[in-house]
Amino acid sequence: MNTIPAAILQPTTAVDLPTTTGATVGRGPDDALREIEQRVLWLATSIVHHANRVRPNTSGIKVGGHQASSASMVTIMTSLWFEQLRAEDRVSVKPHASPVLHAINYLLGTLDERYLTTLRQFGGLQSYPSRSKDPDPADYSTGSVGIGATAPIWGAMSRRYTETLTGTPNRGRQYSLLGDAELDEGAIWEAVLDSAVQDLGEIVWIVDLNRQSLDRVVPNIAAGKIEKLFDAAGWQVITVRFGHLLESLMARQGGDALRRRIVDMSNAEYQRLLRCSPDELRLRLPGAGDGAAAVAALIAAIDDATLAAGIRNLGGHDLDALRAAYAQIDDTRPTVILAYTVKGHGLPIEGHPQNHSSLLTVEQYEGLAASFGERTDAPWSRFAPESGAGVICEAAASRLERPAIPALAPPMVPTDLGHTPTGSATTQAALGRALLDLTRVAPEAARRVVTVSPDVSSSTNLAGWINKVGVWSTQERHDWFDDDGETLLHWRERPTGQHIELGIAEVNLVSLISELGTTWSRWGETLFPIGTIYDPFVERALEPWSYGMYAGGQSILVGTPSGVTLAPEGGAHQSIKTPSIGLEQPECISYEPGFVVDVEWTLLAAMGQLGRPGGKSAYLRLSTRPVDQKLAAIPADPAARERRRRQVVAGGYLLRAATDPQTTIVTMGAMITDALAAADRLEAMGVRADVVCVTSAGLLFEAAQSRHGESDAPSWIIDQAFPTDRARPMVTVLDGHPHTLAFLAGINRVKARHLGVSRFGQAGDLKSVYRYHGIDTESIVRAALDLVG
Repeated sequence: MNTIPAAILQPTTAVDLPTTTGATVGRGPDDALREIEQRVLWLATSIVHHANRVRPNTSGIKVGGHQASSASMVTIMTSLWFEQLRAEDRVSVKPHASPVLHAINYLLGTLDERYLTTLRQFGGLQSYPSRSKDPDPADYSTGSVGIGATAPIWGAMSRRYTETLTGTPNRGRQYSLLGDAELDEGAIWEAVLDSAVQDLGEIVWIVDLNRQSLDRVVPNIAAGKIEKLFDAAGWQVITVRFGHLLESLMARQGGDALRRRIVDMSNAEYQRLLRCSPDELRLRLPGAGDGAAAVAALIAAIDDATLAAGIRNLGGHDLDALRAAYAQIDDTRPTVILAYTVKGHGLPIEGHPQNHSSLLTVEQYEGLAASFGERTDAPWSRFAPESGAGVICEAAASRLERPAIPALAPPMVPTDLGHTPTGSATTQAALGRALLDLTRVAPEAARRVVTVSPDVSSSTNLAGWINKVGVWSTQERHDWFDDDGETLLHWRERPTGQHIELGIAEVNLVSLISELGTTWSRWGETLFPIGTIYDPFVERALEPWSYGMYAGGQSILVGTPSGVTLAPEGGAHQSIKTPSIGLEQPECISYEPGFVVDVEWTLLAAMGQLGRPGGKSAYLRLSTRPVDQKLAAIPADPAARERRRRQVVAGGYLLRAATDPQTTIVTMGAMITDALAAADRLEAMGVRADVVCVTSAGLLFEAAQSRHGESDAPSWIIDQAFPTDRARPMVTVLDGHPHTLAFLAGINRVKARHLGVSRFGQAGDLKSVYRYHGIDTESIVRAALDLVG
């Protein structure tokens, strides 16, 4: 962690600068709120200081924290929490401003003092706000740049969706507090530009426009460009550029020239002025333009203290300027407030281009304590209840208190739809059919299903489901093709619809299903969110979806079509690594079913995991390859059928048992056809082969780990799918990377060959593509013969 020398960081002025972040022109009624503002800055700074300078560090690894990034948000967050927020509102806090959130919650009485010394300590305050891991209550988890900022958009949509179930409006503003550098993240603009967002008037973003990133003063952050981007997307744009002190100076003679000078100067030049003494300011501020003389004359009549305070009096540090901005919000469309701020405002590191990761020295911290009237040996003081600040804190705590969310049990999800499919079918088509069947078998559970697609509804076989349940929209819209007999997919948009269509942006898709998957814990309403996406693009969406799981979202992602089995589409649409997601992704179960009934069973099992404490998300990898469903050999006996179902849900089953087998072929998904064909070929040559159908490599891995005490997962499936007395040399084959199933040979320590896809694909017919990757029937037979000699 950077520690910039004090001699560099201290302003080169002998003038006493304002010691509170909002100190501008001493308005009496605001004195108590400014006292709170100063205390918030002190506490936030102290939380980071204690973690790095006071708490013992035996490992020598930096602890970190962001004192400067916190300081620029203090006025904004103080004004929000202590004046603006209501209990029904929710806020996503800029990741690096988490100490400010902790300081505020401490003053409100919702965070115990013992946690203030635990920032980034095991079991303590998290590095960034975490809804699932922080002892401090947070509305949204943030930390992965861009994702936390957009979460309230999807939270607003999710809340509106639950209103259609309850019939009761339950709406508050959804605030996002984000830094200007965060606007570089593409996920931001994918969300802002989506047409579904324009009707969400409860969305309010406040951008901390401090014009600095981690490494430097950013030269090209221009509010004008940002304003135009948001305006073009249909957002209300409110810019809070200057505070009241600076505006009062600009109202004097020569003020227009001063305004033009400050507005036109580069970010870096402005930041440099913050490091100047008043004498240097008088030389540098006028510049060399046409208005230089007018600016020089104006500032010549200002005392040093006013000049030093005025140059840093930006709108994001002025309570009245922020109040005026909040009053302009019209709640009919999303709003963005661009609040100009100074990074590190009120600290000795204020405005320094490398202050992002820097820490106050002990001497600087002691100097800050002296100027604030605080004690370094007892930094965690609250306000006396009878004081003006104490009264404000008590009123805010009372206003923001939320009723407890009742723990409602999710609707019962059946385990079996009772079908025994025949004929030829694909696992992709099975998804839509299973959802339709659910509306008949379990209508209460089906009513809680909400599907989401990024403009691939028809190509992921959801057309029948959409025609049945309709498309969700904030208002009913006329379907002009409803009477067109040749239109098969009917787009009936209404507030009671159960499908949400987004633009082609996979990050938006998984962010939305993650938020839909939190409604049970936020508002006591369970949903079963299912997103469909082309499998090659799952990796693009994996990081935000993973973050959604970290934040407590429980959802189902369906990747389809998948693998090189999508042969004619070519390498750009052929997934390779996705089968191993289930082995590596926490809080997620993955399935790659081979048969239609396996899709139904695994989908229902995945739904049964949603909307409850300890629940998990699920990923289903489906295929467009037609498979003869008779090959599934579903037992007719109810008990035997239930045994098979339990095995499918647990990870795999012995599909074909040979008499005295010589080898075992293990496969998953669409490769089941080739695996069975290879077993037939081998039998014709006198080589007997068992065939094991894997439905979840991840669950089998956990079961194998459990046998050695490395997991608490049930291990019975290992004994049923890979019994020791049938252990033989093994060939694994799948339409994906071969390492996915390679661990299975270690269960009984058998010789093995692992076939799969480990290079980019290309277009062609299915047989040619399979042969190219060495996963066709002939390759399986050769591998088995090599093993058995």
